[in-house]
Parts: sequence; C-alpha cells; structure tokens
Amino acid sequence: MTTEDTRPHYEFSEKYDSEHARRYFEKHNSGFWRRLSNWREIDMARKALVIAGRPRSVLDLPCGTGRFWPLLAEEPERRIYAADNSRDMLDVGMDLRPPAVTARIEKAFQCSAFDSGLPDNFVDCVFSIRLLHHIQKSEDRVLMLKEFARISADTVIVSLWVDGNYRAWRLRRKHERRARQGISEAPRDRILLSQSLVESEFAAAGLDIVGHADFIKYWDKWRAYVLRVRKA
Repeated sequence: MTTEDTRPHYEFSEKYDSEHARRYFEKHNSGFWRRLSNWREIDMARKALVIAGRPRSVLDLPCGTGRFWPLLAEEPERRIYAADNSRDMLDVGMDLRPPAVTARIEKAFQCSAFDSGLPDNFVDCVFSIRLLHHIQKSEDRVLMLKEFARISADTVIVSLWVDGNYRAWRLRRKHERRARQGISEAPRDRILLSQSLVESEFAAAGLDIVGHADFIKYWDKWRAYVLRVRKA
C-alpha cells in the first residue's frame, strides 16, 4: 500500500468542507436541468448494477453526500458501505438523507480511494461514480483502479468522460479552437479520456470489461463501465 506521504494529491478533494458539502447536497435538485441530469445518471448507474449482477454488498467510494444511496438501497438484502475522502461529506449525507436510507448504511469510512486501508475482497462491488474523470495522470488512475480491484471480490463500477460521442467531439473542437486563437485555459479538474486509453488502464489494473451503460448513447460523454476483477 502507499503511504500518506506518497499518495497522489488532487486539490479538488480538499474543498469539501461542511459548507461546500451542503451546497453539493442541494445542487443536484436545484432546477429542472439538474434534476433531469440526476435522473439520467441514476438510471445509468442502475443499469450498471444490473450488468454487475446486482451485487449483494457494495462500497460507495466516493459516496459524497449519499446521492446514490437510495438507488443502492433498492435491493433489500444488499449491504451498503459508504466511504469518502471528506468527513464533512459523509456527515452531511448521514444527517440529511432520509433515515430509512441512512439506516441501510452498514458503516461509513473516511479514506482515500488510492489507499483505503480496507481488507482484500471487502465487498462484492466497488461503486465509484464521478471520481475517475478528475484524475489527470494515467499512473494515478491505474493506482486507484488497482486499489478498487484489491478490495472488491468480484466487480468494479466506475463512471468517467469518454470520447466517441457528440458532446466529446464538441468539447475537443472548443479546446482546439481556443488553442488556435492563443487563448490560454485554466488547468482542468475534469478530463475527457479516449476509450482505448482508459480500457488499456483497466487491463493494466487487472480488470476485465463486462459491459457499460451510457448516460445518453452517442450524445453524452458520461459512461459507467462494469469491470470484473481478474482472478490470479
């Protein structure tokens, strides 16, 4: 395992104090388009869970403020564990989600996705939504995926931005146009990845592709991959 000193560091993970966590809790229901997007993303995640075989135990990492807990709780016998790098995100989720949902959380952990400290084969499925598209370095993505493969006994679900769709094409055209115009851009904390690259990273981490679910096929860049841990 990596140590605290050598663990990859990303600034976005440090912003989630209590105030920011509460804003994050509220934002996905703040207006028609956000509610529609939230509904589509939950549907994408639901399809991914079905492809994964409706796992009996799931670790939601990072869980944020528990946006996907009601979805995970749809399976009455499922054991749900929650983990996040931010203690404030965990606390806000446990405080503000309905008691019927939070009662289903077996345990909540504050930990890093790069080095969780959890046992090998801890759950049937590691469920990681809206994290991998923040990780800019290939070696860091592989490190994180290897940790997911270690603590999962069967499958891993990750969502990220991939190419091969209209919105990815439009985003790249925008960046190319700005580059030609000499317009400098602020460092990005969300990145678009080629399918071929990220799928090679899955293989490098010991994960085989089972299937995927798209936010809107051919239109949107969000995709949830379902991966199976390769047996030694």
